[in-house]
Amino acid sequence: MDKEKVVILCGGMGTRLKEETEFKPKPLVTVGQFPILWHIMKIYSHYGYNDFVLCLGYKGEMIKDYFLNFEDRVRDITLNPKTGKKIHLGKNDMPDWNITMVDTGLLSNTGTRVKKIQNYINEDNFMVTYGDGVANIDVNKLLEFHKTHNKIATVTSILPPPRWSFLKMDQNNKVFGFSKTEKLPNAWIDGGFFVFKKEMFDYLPENEDFMLEKEPMHKLAEQGNLMSFQHHDFWQCMDTHRDMEFLNQTWESGKAPWRVW
Repeated sequence: MDKEKVVILCGGMGTRLKEETEFKPKPLVTVGQFPILWHIMKIYSHYGYNDFVLCLGYKGEMIKDYFLNFEDRVRDITLNPKTGKKIHLGKNDMPDWNITMVDTGLLSNTGTRVKKIQNYINEDNFMVTYGDGVANIDVNKLLEFHKTHNKIATVTSILPPPRWSFLKMDQNNKVFGFSKTEKLPNAWIDGGFFVFKKEMFDYLPENEDFMLEKEPMHKLAEQGNLMSFQHHDFWQCMDTHRDMEFLNQTWESGKAPWRVW
């Protein structure tokens, strides 16, 4: 049986990271040597999911170009300019990925993008995530949870890390410390890393532009068809320049939690 496909939303304009996204799509903003999109794909690939569908939009041609020339980018090359002959040197450790790249519209919202790749999904279940967030999530456990509860949709919920320090206070409001590591209890938010049954496409209307997180998810919740897979460990999106710096510093430290491979 074929493994589930992984759909990655790569089409947004990334306006809050304009320093980078003015020149490239956000999924190609680098963390270390590689784009964050590569990091996301490596997470899924580690668990054996190697069939990807990329929903392209803003500067999508750059993502196509990146993967069409991937081997040239990451391996040493001997090139003869006259003959055009080139030889890739060193160990051939290219990822064994099948990548379907689909133009889903320049300004399309997330739900519209997923609807537009319906013809590329033949499996009973498929996974969807955002092209700008990483986590040390166990994808196999996520999928097992989804199949066990037998509902149409699963969203991974996370407790977001605080952007500012919390004041630690006693009952008399005396401050005795600060914390940037504690998380707000019960403040679970959508962390991406969705799993859907194929019936999810019935909730995505034709010829409309809509957000996946709005009407479709609300309807699923009202029907009792949406479950939450709680991820208590590391999760981080790249929404701002500060997020980008944090991810790069974490990667360069050699202790990036999302590096499960």
